[in-house]
Amino acid sequence: MVRLFLKEHAAYIVFQAVLVSFIMILYWLDGFRNLDTAVYSFVISILLTGAFLGTRYIKRHRYYKKIMETPAAMEHMLQKDGRSPEQLQVDLYLQKLYKVYQNEAQALYASQNRHLQFMNQWVHQMKTPISVIQLMLQNPEELDKKSVEEEISRLKASLDTVLMNARLDTFEQDMQIEQVNLQSLATEIISENKRLFISKRVYPVVDVDAQFHAATDRKWMKFVLGQLITNAVKYTFEENKKVHITAACLESHLQLSVRDEGIGIPATDMARVTKAFFTGENGRKTVESTGMGLYIAKEVCGKLGHQLSIDSAVGQGTTVSILFANQETVIQEEKNAIS
Repeated sequence: MVRLFLKEHAAYIVFQAVLVSFIMILYWLDGFRNLDTAVYSFVISILLTGAFLGTRYIKRHRYYKKIMETPAAMEHMLQKDGRSPEQLQVDLYLQKLYKVYQNEAQALYASQNRHLQFMNQWVHQMKTPISVIQLMLQNPEELDKKSVEEEISRLKASLDTVLMNARLDTFEQDMQIEQVNLQSLATEIISENKRLFISKRVYPVVDVDAQFHAATDRKWMKFVLGQLITNAVKYTFEENKKVHITAACLESHLQLSVRDEGIGIPATDMARVTKAFFTGENGRKTVESTGMGLYIAKEVCGKLGHQLSIDSAVGQGTTVSILFANQETVIQEEKNAIS
Protein backbone atom coordinates (compact mmCIF):
# COMPACT_ATOMS: atom_id res chain seq x y z
CA MET A 1 0.00 0.00 0.00
CA VAL A 2 2.90 2.37 0.79
CA ARG A 3 4.45 1.68 -2.58
CA LEU A 4 1.14 2.38 -4.32
CA PHE A 5 0.75 5.60 -2.34
CA LEU A 6 4.26 6.80 -3.22
CA LYS A 7 3.70 5.99 -6.92
CA GLU A 8 0.47 7.96 -6.89
CA HIS A 9 2.11 10.99 -5.20
CA ALA A 10 5.51 10.80 -6.89
CA ALA A 11 4.72 13.80 -9.10
CA TYR A 12 3.64 15.82 -6.03
CA ILE A 13 6.86 14.96 -4.15
CA VAL A 14 9.02 15.92 -7.13
CA PHE A 15 7.09 19.16 -7.52
CA GLN A 16 7.64 20.06 -3.84
CA ALA A 17 11.36 19.33 -4.14
CA VAL A 18 11.67 21.49 -7.26
CA LEU A 19 9.67 24.29 -5.63
CA VAL A 20 11.82 24.34 -2.47
CA SER A 21 15.01 24.23 -4.56
CA PHE A 22 13.77 27.09 -6.72
CA ILE A 23 13.03 29.24 -3.67
CA MET A 24 16.45 28.50 -2.18
CA ILE A 25 18.19 29.43 -5.44
CA LEU A 26 16.12 32.59 -5.72
CA TYR A 27 17.09 33.71 -2.21
CA TRP A 28 20.73 32.81 -2.88
CA LEU A 29 20.83 34.90 -6.04
CA ASP A 30 19.17 37.78 -4.21
CA GLY A 31 22.06 37.90 -1.72
CA PHE A 32 20.38 36.12 1.18
CA ARG A 33 23.06 33.54 2.00
CA ASN A 34 22.41 32.52 5.61
CA LEU A 35 22.99 28.74 5.60
CA ASP A 36 21.22 28.10 8.93
CA THR A 37 18.04 29.76 7.68
CA ALA A 38 18.22 27.77 4.45
CA VAL A 39 18.59 24.50 6.30
CA TYR A 40 15.77 25.46 8.67
CA SER A 41 13.49 26.32 5.76
CA PHE A 42 14.37 23.07 3.99
CA VAL A 43 13.66 20.97 7.12
CA ILE A 44 10.36 22.74 7.75
CA SER A 45 9.32 22.11 4.14
CA ILE A 46 10.13 18.42 4.48
CA LEU A 47 8.20 18.17 7.74
CA LEU A 48 5.14 19.94 6.37
CA THR A 49 5.18 17.85 3.19
CA GLY A 50 5.68 14.66 5.22
CA ALA A 51 2.81 15.60 7.56
CA PHE A 52 0.54 16.31 4.59
CA LEU A 53 1.43 13.02 2.91
CA GLY A 54 1.11 11.08 6.20
CA THR A 55 -2.35 12.49 6.87
CA ARG A 56 -3.39 11.77 3.30
CA TYR A 57 -2.10 8.19 3.56
CA ILE A 58 -4.07 7.58 6.76
CA LYS A 59 -7.26 8.83 5.12
CA ARG A 60 -6.70 6.64 2.03
CA HIS A 61 -5.48 3.55 3.90
CA ARG A 62 -8.87 1.79 3.90
CA TYR A 63 -9.39 2.64 0.24
CA TYR A 64 -5.98 1.23 -0.75
CA LYS A 65 -6.64 -1.88 1.30
CA LYS A 66 -9.95 -2.41 -0.49
CA ILE A 67 -8.58 -2.12 -4.04
CA MET A 68 -5.51 -4.25 -3.36
CA GLU A 69 -7.37 -7.22 -1.87
CA THR A 70 -8.65 -10.03 -4.06
CA PRO A 71 -12.47 -9.67 -4.00
CA ALA A 72 -14.47 -12.71 -2.96
CA ALA A 73 -17.74 -11.50 -4.47
CA MET A 74 -19.07 -8.77 -6.75
CA GLU A 75 -20.98 -7.33 -3.77
CA HIS A 76 -17.68 -5.86 -2.50
CA MET A 77 -18.23 -3.13 -5.07
CA LEU A 78 -21.07 -1.84 -2.89
CA GLN A 79 -18.79 -1.14 0.10
CA LYS A 80 -18.28 2.56 0.75
CA ASP A 81 -14.71 3.06 1.95
CA GLY A 82 -13.97 6.40 0.31
CA ARG A 83 -13.49 9.61 2.27
CA SER A 84 -12.30 12.14 -0.25
CA PRO A 85 -14.67 13.52 -2.91
CA GLU A 86 -12.81 11.55 -5.57
CA GLN A 87 -13.09 8.27 -3.66
CA LEU A 88 -16.78 8.86 -2.94
CA GLN A 89 -17.37 9.48 -6.65
CA VAL A 90 -15.48 6.29 -7.53
CA ASP A 91 -17.63 4.33 -5.05
CA LEU A 92 -20.77 5.80 -6.61
CA TYR A 93 -19.49 4.87 -10.08
CA LEU A 94 -18.76 1.29 -8.99
CA GLN A 95 -22.26 0.97 -7.54
CA LYS A 96 -23.80 2.07 -10.83
CA LEU A 97 -21.47 -0.29 -12.68
CA TYR A 98 -22.59 -3.12 -10.41
CA LYS A 99 -26.23 -2.43 -11.25
CA VAL A 100 -25.40 -2.62 -14.98
CA TYR A 101 -23.59 -5.91 -14.37
CA GLN A 102 -26.54 -7.25 -12.37
CA ASN A 103 -29.03 -6.41 -15.11
CA GLU A 104 -26.87 -8.03 -17.80
CA ALA A 105 -26.23 -11.11 -15.65
CA GLN A 106 -29.93 -11.53 -14.86
CA ALA A 107 -30.83 -11.18 -18.55
CA LEU A 108 -28.19 -13.78 -19.42
CA TYR A 109 -29.37 -16.21 -16.73
CA ALA A 110 -33.00 -15.73 -17.80
CA SER A 111 -32.07 -16.43 -21.42
CA GLN A 112 -30.10 -19.55 -20.49
CA ASN A 113 -32.89 -20.85 -18.22
CA ARG A 114 -35.49 -20.17 -20.91
CA HIS A 115 -33.41 -21.98 -23.51
CA LEU A 116 -32.74 -24.93 -21.19
CA GLN A 117 -36.39 -25.24 -20.18
CA PHE A 118 -37.50 -25.05 -23.80
CA MET A 119 -35.00 -27.71 -24.87
CA ASN A 120 -36.15 -30.03 -22.08
CA GLN A 121 -39.79 -29.60 -23.11
CA TRP A 122 -38.96 -30.04 -26.78
CA VAL A 123 -36.98 -33.24 -26.21
CA HIS A 124 -39.84 -34.63 -24.11
CA GLN A 125 -42.44 -33.80 -26.77
CA MET A 126 -40.36 -35.21 -29.61
CA LYS A 127 -40.54 -38.62 -27.97
CA THR A 128 -44.19 -38.88 -29.10
CA PRO A 129 -43.72 -38.70 -32.91
CA ILE A 130 -40.57 -40.83 -32.70
CA SER A 131 -42.45 -43.47 -30.71
CA VAL A 132 -45.30 -43.41 -33.22
CA ILE A 133 -42.89 -43.93 -36.13
CA GLN A 134 -41.19 -46.78 -34.27
CA LEU A 135 -44.56 -48.49 -33.71
CA MET A 136 -45.37 -48.11 -37.40
CA LEU A 137 -42.08 -49.73 -38.34
CA GLN A 138 -42.76 -52.65 -35.99
CA ASN A 139 -46.18 -53.21 -37.51
CA PRO A 140 -45.98 -56.16 -39.94
CA GLU A 141 -48.60 -54.54 -42.18
CA GLU A 142 -47.75 -52.13 -44.98
CA LEU A 143 -46.30 -48.86 -43.76
CA ASP A 144 -48.75 -45.95 -43.79
CA LYS A 145 -46.74 -43.29 -45.61
CA LYS A 146 -49.29 -40.58 -44.91
CA SER A 147 -49.04 -41.09 -41.15
CA VAL A 148 -45.25 -41.14 -41.30
CA GLU A 149 -45.25 -37.88 -43.27
CA GLU A 150 -47.49 -36.28 -40.64
CA GLU A 151 -45.14 -37.29 -37.82
CA ILE A 152 -42.10 -36.09 -39.77
CA SER A 153 -43.89 -32.78 -40.39
CA ARG A 154 -44.41 -32.45 -36.63
CA LEU A 155 -40.72 -33.11 -36.05
CA LYS A 156 -39.70 -30.60 -38.70
CA ALA A 157 -42.01 -27.89 -37.34
CA SER A 158 -40.71 -28.38 -33.80
CA LEU A 159 -37.11 -28.35 -35.02
CA ASP A 160 -37.73 -25.06 -36.84
CA THR A 161 -39.11 -23.59 -33.62
CA VAL A 162 -36.01 -24.66 -31.70
CA LEU A 163 -33.69 -23.17 -34.32
CA MET A 164 -35.58 -19.88 -34.39
CA ASN A 165 -35.55 -19.70 -30.60
CA ALA A 166 -31.78 -20.26 -30.60
CA ARG A 167 -31.27 -17.51 -33.21
CA LEU A 168 -33.19 -14.89 -31.24
CA ASP A 169 -30.03 -13.97 -29.30
CA THR A 170 -28.18 -13.22 -32.57
CA PHE A 171 -31.19 -11.78 -34.36
CA GLU A 172 -29.42 -8.69 -35.74
CA GLN A 173 -26.77 -10.86 -37.44
CA ASP A 174 -29.42 -12.96 -39.19
CA MET A 175 -31.74 -10.21 -40.42
CA GLN A 176 -32.24 -9.03 -44.01
CA ILE A 177 -34.93 -6.44 -44.68
CA GLU A 178 -36.59 -6.53 -48.09
CA GLN A 179 -39.95 -5.82 -49.70
CA VAL A 180 -42.07 -8.93 -49.19
CA ASN A 181 -45.27 -9.66 -51.10
CA LEU A 182 -47.74 -10.65 -48.40
CA GLN A 183 -50.09 -12.55 -50.72
CA SER A 184 -47.23 -14.71 -52.01
CA LEU A 185 -45.98 -15.30 -48.46
CA ALA A 186 -49.40 -16.37 -47.16
CA THR A 187 -49.97 -18.69 -50.14
CA GLU A 188 -46.58 -20.31 -49.67
CA ILE A 189 -47.19 -21.02 -45.98
CA ILE A 190 -50.65 -22.45 -46.64
CA SER A 191 -49.18 -24.72 -49.30
CA GLU A 192 -46.54 -26.00 -46.87
CA ASN A 193 -49.22 -26.71 -44.25
CA LYS A 194 -51.84 -28.20 -46.55
CA ARG A 195 -51.62 -31.60 -44.84
CA LEU A 196 -52.43 -29.94 -41.52
CA PHE A 197 -55.48 -28.24 -43.02
CA ILE A 198 -56.66 -31.49 -44.62
CA SER A 199 -56.17 -33.58 -41.47
CA LYS A 200 -58.10 -31.05 -39.34
CA ARG A 201 -60.68 -30.45 -42.10
CA VAL A 202 -60.14 -26.70 -41.81
CA TYR A 203 -60.10 -24.49 -44.90
CA PRO A 204 -57.85 -21.46 -45.53
CA VAL A 205 -59.27 -18.28 -47.01
CA VAL A 206 -56.74 -15.76 -48.33
CA ASP A 207 -57.93 -12.20 -48.91
CA VAL A 208 -54.67 -10.31 -49.47
CA ASP A 209 -54.24 -7.87 -52.34
CA ALA A 210 -51.36 -8.74 -54.65
CA GLN A 211 -50.14 -5.11 -54.41
CA PHE A 212 -49.53 -5.30 -50.67
CA HIS A 213 -45.80 -5.34 -49.85
CA ALA A 214 -44.18 -4.93 -46.43
CA ALA A 215 -40.60 -4.04 -45.54
CA THR A 216 -39.58 -6.97 -43.34
CA ASP A 217 -37.37 -10.05 -43.13
CA ARG A 218 -38.96 -12.74 -45.29
CA LYS A 219 -37.53 -15.74 -43.40
CA TRP A 220 -38.51 -14.49 -39.95
CA MET A 221 -41.91 -13.28 -41.07
CA LYS A 222 -42.55 -16.62 -42.75
CA PHE A 223 -41.87 -18.30 -39.43
CA VAL A 224 -44.14 -15.88 -37.53
CA LEU A 225 -47.03 -16.21 -39.99
CA GLY A 226 -46.54 -19.98 -40.02
CA GLN A 227 -46.85 -20.06 -36.23
CA LEU A 228 -50.04 -18.01 -36.34
CA ILE A 229 -51.61 -20.19 -39.03
CA THR A 230 -50.69 -23.50 -37.36
CA ASN A 231 -52.02 -22.18 -34.03
CA ALA A 232 -55.25 -21.15 -35.74
CA VAL A 233 -55.69 -24.65 -37.19
CA LYS A 234 -54.53 -26.45 -34.06
CA TYR A 235 -57.08 -24.73 -31.82
CA THR A 236 -59.97 -25.18 -34.24
CA PHE A 237 -61.42 -28.48 -33.04
CA GLU A 238 -64.62 -28.47 -35.13
CA GLU A 239 -64.55 -29.55 -38.77
CA ASN A 240 -65.44 -27.41 -41.79
CA LYS A 241 -64.29 -24.22 -40.10
CA LYS A 242 -62.14 -21.59 -41.83
CA VAL A 243 -58.92 -19.71 -41.20
CA HIS A 244 -58.97 -16.25 -42.74
CA ILE A 245 -55.74 -14.51 -43.78
CA THR A 246 -56.52 -10.90 -44.64
CA ALA A 247 -54.67 -7.63 -45.17
CA ALA A 248 -55.95 -4.07 -45.10
CA CYS A 249 -54.66 -0.49 -45.15
CA LEU A 250 -55.22 1.42 -41.91
CA GLU A 251 -54.31 5.08 -42.48
CA SER A 252 -50.52 4.98 -42.97
CA HIS A 253 -50.09 1.35 -41.96
CA LEU A 254 -50.67 -2.10 -43.38
CA GLN A 255 -52.26 -4.76 -41.20
CA LEU A 256 -51.98 -8.49 -41.84
CA SER A 257 -54.41 -10.63 -39.81
CA VAL A 258 -54.95 -14.33 -39.18
CA ARG A 259 -58.47 -15.06 -37.91
CA ASP A 260 -59.75 -18.48 -36.95
CA GLU A 261 -63.15 -19.82 -35.93
CA GLY A 262 -61.79 -21.92 -33.10
CA ILE A 263 -62.29 -22.15 -29.37
CA GLY A 264 -60.89 -18.70 -28.57
CA ILE A 265 -58.69 -17.60 -25.68
CA PRO A 266 -60.15 -17.08 -22.19
CA ALA A 267 -59.97 -13.50 -20.95
CA THR A 268 -57.90 -14.63 -17.95
CA ASP A 269 -55.16 -15.88 -20.29
CA MET A 270 -55.03 -12.97 -22.74
CA ALA A 271 -52.41 -10.98 -20.83
CA ARG A 272 -50.02 -13.96 -20.66
CA VAL A 273 -50.38 -15.80 -23.98
CA THR A 274 -47.19 -14.17 -25.32
CA LYS A 275 -45.13 -15.11 -22.26
CA ALA A 276 -42.54 -17.86 -22.62
CA PHE A 277 -43.82 -21.38 -21.76
CA PHE A 278 -47.34 -20.17 -20.97
CA THR A 279 -49.82 -22.69 -22.37
CA GLY A 280 -52.92 -21.62 -20.49
CA GLU A 281 -56.27 -23.35 -20.44
CA ASN A 282 -56.22 -24.13 -24.17
CA GLY A 283 -52.68 -25.51 -24.05
CA ARG A 284 -53.82 -28.30 -21.74
CA LYS A 285 -56.20 -29.52 -24.44
CA THR A 286 -53.36 -30.46 -26.81
CA VAL A 287 -50.12 -32.26 -26.04
CA GLU A 288 -48.28 -30.34 -28.79
CA SER A 289 -48.42 -27.00 -26.99
CA THR A 290 -45.03 -25.66 -25.84
CA GLY A 291 -46.07 -22.13 -24.95
CA MET A 292 -43.29 -20.75 -27.18
CA GLY A 293 -45.01 -20.05 -30.51
CA LEU A 294 -46.64 -16.73 -29.67
CA TYR A 295 -43.70 -15.76 -27.47
CA ILE A 296 -41.22 -16.10 -30.35
CA ALA A 297 -43.66 -14.39 -32.73
CA LYS A 298 -43.98 -11.44 -30.35
CA GLU A 299 -40.20 -11.20 -29.91
CA VAL A 300 -39.54 -11.34 -33.66
CA CYS A 301 -42.16 -8.69 -34.44
CA GLY A 302 -40.69 -6.45 -31.76
CA LYS A 303 -37.18 -6.80 -33.16
CA LEU A 304 -38.42 -6.09 -36.69
CA GLY A 305 -40.33 -3.02 -35.57
CA HIS A 306 -43.78 -4.52 -36.18
CA GLN A 307 -46.65 -4.53 -33.72
CA LEU A 308 -48.40 -7.81 -32.86
CA SER A 309 -51.85 -7.69 -31.28
CA ILE A 310 -54.35 -10.39 -30.26
CA ASP A 311 -58.13 -10.18 -30.05
CA SER A 312 -60.17 -13.20 -29.00
CA ALA A 313 -63.54 -14.32 -27.70
CA VAL A 314 -64.26 -17.74 -26.23
CA GLY A 315 -66.28 -19.88 -28.64
CA GLN A 316 -65.96 -17.37 -31.49
CA GLY A 317 -62.29 -17.46 -32.45
CA THR A 318 -59.06 -15.52 -32.29
CA THR A 319 -57.58 -12.80 -34.48
CA VAL A 320 -53.85 -12.12 -34.43
CA SER A 321 -52.74 -9.02 -36.32
CA ILE A 322 -49.34 -7.70 -37.41
CA LEU A 323 -49.00 -4.00 -38.14
CA PHE A 324 -46.43 -2.93 -40.80
CA ALA A 325 -45.28 0.41 -42.15
CA ASN A 326 -47.24 1.01 -45.34
CA GLN A 327 -44.71 2.89 -47.53
CA GLU A 328 -44.49 0.28 -50.30
CA THR A 329 -48.26 -0.03 -50.50
CA VAL A 330 -48.65 3.71 -50.96
CA ILE A 331 -46.08 3.63 -53.79
CA GLN A 332 -47.88 0.73 -55.50
CA GLU A 333 -51.24 2.51 -55.23
CA GLU A 334 -49.77 5.72 -56.67
CA LYS A 335 -48.32 3.77 -59.61
CA ASN A 336 -51.70 2.16 -60.28
CA ALA A 337 -53.44 5.52 -60.10
CA ILE A 338 -50.97 7.03 -62.60
CA SER A 339 -51.29 4.10 -64.98
